[in-house]
Parts: sequence; C-alpha cells; structure tokens
Amino acid sequence: MIAIGCDHAALGLKKEIMAHLDERGEKYQDFGTYTEESCDYPDYAKKVCHAILDGQCDKGILICGTGIGISIAANRFKGIRAALCGDCFSAKATREHNDANILALGARVVGPGLACQILDTFLDTPFSEGPRHKQRIAKIDEGV
Repeated sequence: MIAIGCDHAALGLKKEIMAHLDERGEKYQDFGTYTEESCDYPDYAKKVCHAILDGQCDKGILICGTGIGISIAANRFKGIRAALCGDCFSAKATREHNDANILALGARVVGPGLACQILDTFLDTPFSEGPRHKQRIAKIDEGV
C-alpha cells in the first residue's frame, strides 16, 4: 500500500499520479489535501509518515510546489527516508542505495509525464546494494 499526500500547489499532479497508480494496479491511500485552498505541507507529510511508520503503508509519495519543503518535513521523522527526485537516475539510486521509503516530487518542477516515469522507477527498483549501504542507513536512523 502506498500513502500519498500533497499541499494545494500539487493537487493537480497528485490526481495525475493517482490515475497512474490505478493504471498500474497499485493500492494507495490518499491523505489529502483535497482542495486548492491554501494549506501547510508539513501536515500532509506527517500523515504520510505516520502511515508508513505505523505499518499501514509500505511506501509514500509526497508532493508540494518544489518538493523541497515537504521532503524536509518528512525527513524529520525517524525511520523515514524521503528523497526528492527530479529524474529517473536519482529515483533508481535512492532505492538501490538509500532504501528510500518516500518519493518527493515538485509539482512546479516536473510535469506529469516525467513524474510518472520517476514514480515507476522508484516503485520498480529494489533496495539491492548490500551491507555497506545498510550500515549507512543505520547511521542515518541513529541520527549520526
């Protein structure tokens, strides 16, 4: 199950991504926002992070205007590794090396076509780079 959330600036892209997830046959839970009324992205980062940390969802997608603020907010939670990606290479690398559990996107930075390609890469790439990366992830989780 994938948790998805966004702020008002990213509502359109979130809808495009949810349609793409439907096409892929992926199950997801939408944590909002649901309107274009101004809202605060940390509120939606918190909801998605809690869904992952509580075991309700395996991965997450967070979207705001640039992807920067919402990824910063998400990374405040121990056990969350949110990666802001604007290309497929970064999405692949963050899954292989960092075992990222949240993909952050900027709605004003990437269009729907590229966003869906990045998402596919993120979802289809396993964590596969072995012990040295597990050691690094453990250090991140310790707060080092």
